[in-house]
Amino acid sequence: MLVIIVYAMVMASCNSPGICDESYPVPEKGWHKDSIFTFPVEINDTLALYNFYLNIRNNTDYSYSNIYLFLNTKFPGGHATRDTIEIFLADPKGNWLGSGIGKIRDNQVLLRKNLRFPEKGKYIFGIEQAMRQDVLHGIEDVGLRIDASD
Repeated sequence: MLVIIVYAMVMASCNSPGICDESYPVPEKGWHKDSIFTFPVEINDTLALYNFYLNIRNNTDYSYSNIYLFLNTKFPGGHATRDTIEIFLADPKGNWLGSGIGKIRDNQVLLRKNLRFPEKGKYIFGIEQAMRQDVLHGIEDVGLRIDASD
């Protein structure tokens, strides 16, 4: 049921063709392991180069120094992939990474520079937590950014 609510909340497409910069709040009850944040992105130019980022906003009550995520990608032709990604949110001494003051930290992580999409059409990116616990607390927002490479 929570998956359906989160899916419905984030099913709105990124506004510009081929460009995405969307973040969605994690429910106050926490990020359930079955909840997937979904980002549909329309790609019209297979020759253009893009930078691909994941955005994570956490609070300082988050219990870990890192987060594991699954990135699910559905291609326009129906092919799908699933990648496991680790993002460090604190350094080895326990100091929070990212920007921000007070209890909130923003982390924008470049996953791929100069990415070329192989197919025109609608890509659907899904992000889910992979931390081996049913409900993850301390993550405030989850986002995806795709922009034109310089």
